[in-house]
Amino acid sequence: VKKNMADADFTGAYLSGTDFTGANLDRATFYCADLRGANMHGASLIRADLRGASLRGANLRKANMEGTDLREGSLSSANSDGELKVAHENLTVVDKGGANLSGANLSEAKLAGAVAVGSNFSDATLKSAKITKASLKDANFSSANLKNADLSGCDLENVILQNAVLTGTAINLSEVSKENLKGALTNVPIGLSTKDLPLPIEQMLISHKMWIESDGKQGKQLDVSGFDLRIGIDFGGAILTLMKGKGAILYELNFAKAQMQSAILIEADLRHAIFANADMRSSNFAKANLRNANLQGAQLQPLSLAGGNMLTTDMSGASLRYANLSKANLRHVKFTGADLCDADLRDSDITNANFEGALLDGAQMTPEQVDLLKTVQKTR
Repeated sequence: VKKNMADADFTGAYLSGTDFTGANLDRATFYCADLRGANMHGASLIRADLRGASLRGANLRKANMEGTDLREGSLSSANSDGELKVAHENLTVVDKGGANLSGANLSEAKLAGAVAVGSNFSDATLKSAKITKASLKDANFSSANLKNADLSGCDLENVILQNAVLTGTAINLSEVSKENLKGALTNVPIGLSTKDLPLPIEQMLISHKMWIESDGKQGKQLDVSGFDLRIGIDFGGAILTLMKGKGAILYELNFAKAQMQSAILIEADLRHAIFANADMRSSNFAKANLRNANLQGAQLQPLSLAGGNMLTTDMSGASLRYANLSKANLRHVKFTGADLCDADLRDSDITNANFEGALLDGAQMTPEQVDLLKTVQKTR
C-alpha cells in the first residue's frame, strides 16, 4: 500500500535514510529537512517544498516532481540560551547535491540558486524548469528534456548534456565542452529538416496511402530517413505501413493509433514519442532510441504470412529505458541486447518474447511476468 502523506509538514526534520518509495507526498513541506540517502523512488512530490533540503545520495528516480520547489533555503532556531542555531549545521554545501533524479518529472520545478553538484538528472523531464544561478558542477543531464528551461547564470563546470533536449533553453553553451554536448538537440535541426522534404508532409502522407492501397502502382512510399522532423508534425492515426525512417529524428512526435506495420525505423530518435494503441506489428526498431516513449496498448506481435510464417517485431539493441509498455502485445518481439531498465512492462503479453542479453534493472513487471521470464531463461 502506497503511503499517503500529502500536505505533511517535515520542516527541518531529520529523515536521513527514510523509505518514501512510491509515497504520495504532494505539496508536502521538507523545508531544510535532512533527506540524505532517503529513498523516494517513484514517489509523487507534485508542488512539494524542498527548499534547502539536503539530498545527498537520495534516490528520486522516476519521482513526479512537477512544480516542486528545490531552491535554497535556511532555517534557524534559538537554544535555551537564546542563541540562534542553524538547522543541521553540520551539513556542508556538498550535502545539498549528489541526488539521483534519473527519469524524474521536474517540469516547471524551481531550482534557482540550488546546489545540485554531482546530481544525476539523466532522462529527467525538466520542461520550463527555473534553474537560474544554480550550482550544477559535474551534474549529469544526459538525455534530459530541458525544453524551455532557464539555466542562465548557472555554474556549468563539467556538466554533461549529451543527447539532452535544449530547444528554447536559456543556457550559455559556450561554457560546455563539445564532448559534453554530443548528440544534444538544439533549435538548429540536425541535417535535413521539414523544409527539405520534397513535398509538405500532409501531401506525402496522402501519396503514401495511395501507394499502400494500390500495391505500389500509384503514389510514393513515405521515406523520411535521416530527416529531423521534431516540429509541427502529427502522425496520430496515420497510415504509415512500410514507411521508412532510418536514423530520423522523430523526438516527442505523436503516433497514437497509427497503422505502421512493417515500418523501418532503425536507429531513429523516438524519445518521448507516443505510440499508444498503435499497430506496430513486424516493424524494425533495431538500435532505435525509445527512452520515455509511450507504447501503452501498442500491438507489436508478429504478422502472419501464408504458409504459417511470421514476421516478428525487431527491438534488438533498442533503448527503451523508462518507456511505458504496459498492456502492450509483445508476443515474439525480439528484445535481444535492448535496454529496458526502469521500463513499465506490467500487464503486457511477453509470451515468447526474446530478452536474451537485455537489461531489465528496475523494470516494472507483474509476478507472473517475472516467473515467465525465469522459465524462459532456464530453457535457453
